[in-house]
Amino acid sequence: MRRVLAIGIGAGDLEHMTVGAIRALNQADVLFEIERGVEDLTALREEICRRYIEPDRRHRTVAVPEPRRDRAAPAYGAAVEDWRSQRAEVWERLIEQELDSEGCGAFLVWGDPSLYDSTIAVLDLVAARGRTRFELEVVPGISSIQALAARHRIPLNRVGGAVLVTTGRRLAEHGFPPEVDDVVVMLDAHCSFRHVDAEGILIYWGAYLGTEDEILVSGPLGEVAAEIEDRRARARERKGWIMDCYLLRRQRDRAEE
Repeated sequence: MRRVLAIGIGAGDLEHMTVGAIRALNQADVLFEIERGVEDLTALREEICRRYIEPDRRHRTVAVPEPRRDRAAPAYGAAVEDWRSQRAEVWERLIEQELDSEGCGAFLVWGDPSLYDSTIAVLDLVAARGRTRFELEVVPGISSIQALAARHRIPLNRVGGAVLVTTGRRLAEHGFPPEVDDVVVMLDAHCSFRHVDAEGILIYWGAYLGTEDEILVSGPLGEVAAEIEDRRARARERKGWIMDCYLLRRQRDRAEE
């Protein structure tokens, strides 16, 4: 039976590749490369392959066209489902055409495939169609959240506390939940921390984590929010894209730690 691998390749540092990810990479006959139009990420993915695929390992790279998602659609959930369905149609065709009955194909996923990434969901849709049979294997990777905590030299959780992982959209709509003290925010294109009461809140922000372009800012939210907005805007304008995330942390009294 065909095998399809979803391999987490880390947040950007070439040394984020785990032993398991390297082993999986060297099992693939075909590398499915999603066309995102970001030259930096393409070059970084190619460097990962040059560094970690064994010289005598024969493989092919197949470009995967990326359907456009309707970001202006008022119904966000429905728009995402439609986009995933379109992707599933493309992926199904390529898996069928490019892999023989015992072939192994791989999708290289930034960070970890389980965290705010649609690769697993799209492959599940392909499998559910029942036209193309394959075994799916997911190889975990170092996520941007782990990289963020490591670069700021902080733990994500505190004693007895919960950590909420959410999106910029939900933070803007619902605010900083009162029942948690530590909130990791991803997929935030609009600096939604602006909607949070900054009193007693620390922020640990990072962009392009693990790469040469990495930017780190931390401090009391009220003091560094404007700096983050400015540096984020200038970086995005310079490169044409940005990947960032941040931790919001409610300060506690010493007695509460």
